[in-house]
Amino acid sequence: MAKILIHLTHGLEGPTQADRAFLIARTAIEEGHSVSMFLAGEAVKLIKDETMDMVLGFGPVLRAYYDAIVKGGGKIYLSRISCESRGVTDDDLKGKAVEKASPNVLVQLTVDHDRVITYG
Repeated sequence: MAKILIHLTHGLEGPTQADRAFLIARTAIEEGHSVSMFLAGEAVKLIKDETMDMVLGFGPVLRAYYDAIVKGGGKIYLSRISCESRGVTDDDLKGKAVEKASPNVLVQLTVDHDRVITYG
């Protein structure tokens, strides 16, 4: 099976792209692939509780995708710089299986994965 990285920069301003990125991550995990997601730009706001309970595009609430990704072993990284500039705090991340990461982590993830899907 493949190692897939999904890089997402859309948030509420691009709900269909955001929804599709989480759908593809969940689908890839269900098919047995190893999945990492890197959320940057407006996408980091998606991890906030008030956003996690919204339907963004055509699917279920975002939290359902998130739960399936985490339960299936997927890793979710958030751009540290984007979090700082968009007001996503450590309190917003409490209890969530996410990790803040620097640009060098995105570079390393890109090198380490077989395929990269970008929604930007």
